Amino acid sequence: MKIFVDSANLADLEAALSRGFPAGVTTNPSILAKEEKRDYREHIRDIIDLIRKWGPPLPLSVEVFSTDPDEMFRQAEELVASFGDYPGLTVKVPIGWEELRLMARLFDQNISVNATACMSFNQAVMALNAGARYVSLFWGRIKDTGYDPARVVADVRAAMDRMPTSAEIIVGSIRHLMDVNEAMLAGAHIVTVPPPFLVKMCQHPKTDQVVAQFCSDFARWLS
Repeated sequence: MKIFVDSANLADLEAALSRGFPAGVTTNPSILAKEEKRDYREHIRDIIDLIRKWGPPLPLSVEVFSTDPDEMFRQAEELVASFGDYPGLTVKVPIGWEELRLMARLFDQNISVNATACMSFNQAVMALNAGARYVSLFWGRIKDTGYDPARVVADVRAAMDRMPTSAEIIVGSIRHLMDVNEAMLAGAHIVTVPPPFLVKMCQHPKTDQVVAQFCSDFARWLS
């Protein structure tokens, strides 16, 4: 099970990269819009430089930001032209009938595709058959519709295990710490986690308690 960082904030990304654990980075238009207003390509280039500073290239998902199919094609071509020198580039394309053509075209160009905003088993299957390298299932938003996200993830994983594919499930839309645990247990290959939850994943009150006890006991022994 791998952990990606779901952020475009350079400070948050460096904090994670300096700890050596993230296996990739995911962004989306909303995440990028939270950062300083400038040419988004400059910001993506800064993320790439930061990843390279700390180690080898990691998968970096950058999403098209239009609902018009022709504009999506143009944006995808621009991303490839701007960042095609980075081997970790992954173009995020939302699942949809017209969008499948873009996924298939990128697949033919050996460009990694992250089929995003998937909410159902059938959407994931369609994306996989179009050549998606990653299928992003939105845990919190699936739950909003009244469906069990763990069941959706488990069903997609079971189908993938029977397919001749190296694709992976990314679970996003993480809203609670338990979402991370449950997504992993359901069969997600990857969970992409917002930075605040990464800190919480390392914490437990009993850990604090026992460490404080060890230090206190040793301090008394030394005195």
